[in-house]
Amino acid sequence: MNILMILSNPFIVDPRVYKEATSLVQAGHNVTVIVWDRKQQYEPESIIDGVRVIRIHNKKLQRILPHDLIKNPLWWRTAYKKGLQLYQTDFQFDVVHCHDLDTLQSGVWLKKKLGVKLIYDSHEIFGYMIERTMPKPVVNFAFNMEKKLIKHVDQIITVDDGYAQYFKDISKQYPLAIVRNCKDTIGSYKPPTRKEFTLIYIGTLTHQRFFPQILEVVGKIPKVKLVIGAKKEGLYEEIEALSKHYENIDFLGTIPTDKVVPLTHECQAIICLFNPNDRLNKIGSPNKIFEAMVTGRPIIVTKHTNAGDIITKENCGLAIDYEKQALQDAIIHLKNNQNICKELGENGINAAEHTYNWEKQKQTLLHIYETIKIT
Repeated sequence: MNILMILSNPFIVDPRVYKEATSLVQAGHNVTVIVWDRKQQYEPESIIDGVRVIRIHNKKLQRILPHDLIKNPLWWRTAYKKGLQLYQTDFQFDVVHCHDLDTLQSGVWLKKKLGVKLIYDSHEIFGYMIERTMPKPVVNFAFNMEKKLIKHVDQIITVDDGYAQYFKDISKQYPLAIVRNCKDTIGSYKPPTRKEFTLIYIGTLTHQRFFPQILEVVGKIPKVKLVIGAKKEGLYEEIEALSKHYENIDFLGTIPTDKVVPLTHECQAIICLFNPNDRLNKIGSPNKIFEAMVTGRPIIVTKHTNAGDIITKENCGLAIDYEKQALQDAIIHLKNNQNICKELGENGINAAEHTYNWEKQKQTLLHIYETIKIT
């Protein structure tokens, strides 16, 4: 089967899409991905592990418009035209697989024009995500747009049960499947290599993830270190500067993907605190919890979230209140009871081997493509 994916980032920074695309290629499908390389960081076209990647770069008008949401209509039109061109020249695709709401309009246009099947792969609840920063009319427009476009979708894929419930509420009649952002299992428990008790955080630095409070807590605990890796966005510069005030905090900057697991294996535990009052945080399951499972490291997450529920159920970390004292108590508890760290880590590995692994998610994805009817 020929599959066209549409994605609003450069692909190689999106582990979910990479894993889905390469899994489909390994199963014998042909996959081309049209991506939006907004900062023009990569070449216009390349082949990555059998996946053809075609990158759209911002033109003059897109460069001067002030916000990506305003640029989106231009991106939709450009992606549609590129997909149409591919279909008419060298890649007659059977399915358009759209990743997130900011690609779905392009997919709907292609379906209407060409009669292909349309899959909507929602990594986020887009309206929940943008309501953090955008005015209410813009948020309402996004919710209404999704309800309108989803009527043209042949299959919905999303990442967790809370997301699935959202789509059941707005689109009861459409097939829906969950493909979680799980990781490949990597073997049995390995003890940390750092002698001093070390926590690790690798991810985006935002107020929603308890920054800078994490530094303020860890910085005052003796004989504990914190390693931070992050993309250059959000509070990056602020946290980088603040880290210099604490001798026990190592700010590493951006971490290459292939270094994440080795760095995690060095450390004793992972921090991943999300504000539970945020609607998206409440129902989501961060990639980091699945990473914690496969590496066998206990993870500190927030109570009253889906992540907290999963970690509590599998007994592979600590779910705490979203406040400083709770974080301090959790860190000290793990530091003083490293046999518990090992027990929680081994529980995580067992959970990954039995349930939360990419092989199981891949089989769900492949089944979707085996059963979708091509007319």
